Amino acid sequence: MKCVRWIRLISVVLALTTMACSALPSVQVYLEWPPLNSAASTPAAQARDQGGEERGALSQAAPPSPVYFPPTVAPSPTPLPEAVLQQTMAEDQLLIHLYERISPSVVSIQTTRASSGRFIHPPLPQGIPTPQLPFRESGEGSGFVIDTQGHIVTNHHVVADTRELLVTFYEGTSVPATVVGSDPDSDLAVIQVNVPPESLRPVVWGDSDLVKVGQRAIAIGNPFGYENTLTTGIISGLSRSLPASTGYRIPEIIQTDTAINPGNSGGPLLNIQGEVIGINTAIVPNINLLGERSFLGIGFAVPSNMARRVVPELIAKGSYDHPWLGFWGTDVVPQIAAAMNLSEARGALVIEVVPNSPAANAGLRGGTREIAVLGRPVTIGGDVIIGIDDTTVRRFDDILVYLSRKGSVGQQVTLTIIRDGQVQTLSATLAKRPPQALPRD
Repeated sequence: MKCVRWIRLISVVLALTTMACSALPSVQVYLEWPPLNSAASTPAAQARDQGGEERGALSQAAPPSPVYFPPTVAPSPTPLPEAVLQQTMAEDQLLIHLYERISPSVVSIQTTRASSGRFIHPPLPQGIPTPQLPFRESGEGSGFVIDTQGHIVTNHHVVADTRELLVTFYEGTSVPATVVGSDPDSDLAVIQVNVPPESLRPVVWGDSDLVKVGQRAIAIGNPFGYENTLTTGIISGLSRSLPASTGYRIPEIIQTDTAINPGNSGGPLLNIQGEVIGINTAIVPNINLLGERSFLGIGFAVPSNMARRVVPELIAKGSYDHPWLGFWGTDVVPQIAAAMNLSEARGALVIEVVPNSPAANAGLRGGTREIAVLGRPVTIGGDVIIGIDDTTVRRFDDILVYLSRKGSVGQQVTLTIIRDGQVQTLSATLAKRPPQALPRD
């Protein structure tokens, strides 16, 4: 009777356990059991093998612990508001449409130029002269079509000293090109291809004066030879100046964080409407141990309005005449203003005047003594230019901007200066800029 009661009690416990377990998540437990060998499972066999097991306990692996596999939960995407999704999709479509419209106007430019080095030919049999052949260097850049006559804008440094030019269009057609005109002082050049007018897709110029820091910027070009590459970013700075290969400076440069790499030079920088607002020209490079350059987050473009002034002259006569005053100068910083007893730190300080230049003929005076500014010697005591015609000059680059925008060779300008604490005016006639910036004495 007691046995029956115990059996019933055990049955109830098992039933309750089964019901409780069925409500829990499934758990898989793997156990490893010894082989069901009758000889090994008998007490005699266990006693016989006990000594061997004790001796080999250190060399035998312990049975693995039970392994627990948690149930897999399917990941669920983070829901986004419908308005955010629609805005993102609209931006994507905007870039896609822009690329499809503009990429047919952008070309890849391959160049070949003769190097100054000489190739040393291996020795030949006696009596056969050894030829001395020049190295041929290859390069690449970008450009864009501006009319249906085959004119293409690019950088001066892309086509300078080239012997051969090959232009490749977006669909793969390659044709030779010739240089029409080039201007190292703005790093701009125009080349031309002979193709049917109906096959050309000219770009639309934008107004670089309307560019604002923070607005979207898009570049299309051929970085490292990867043709028709689009990159995006923003306008990160304005009114920069860059040194030209001639020693002068290019004013009003646009700064961008849009990825620009070797091969992008000469390609367009675009606004969100697909208008050209700049010509990509330079980067602050990251140089590795092999001397290879890559983008570091700061790129520069020649403003479109400068190109619109220079390019027609390059097409018409092959060059551009930049107006020139002829003096070396710098910004008036607080240290200079204090040393010269100026009421405020503004204007362009004349350090030295080029002999027989328009500045010299106008009577502009250079400095007379040196002081240290931030650890560097600066010649002070010269005239301080605070205006040119109706343009206020607060820093040296303001003069470069005026000459670039409004100046012309032969034009007479009025300089407003501070000399010995007094405001005066001088009249100067602008001349053609020399090919190279003259070195200071």
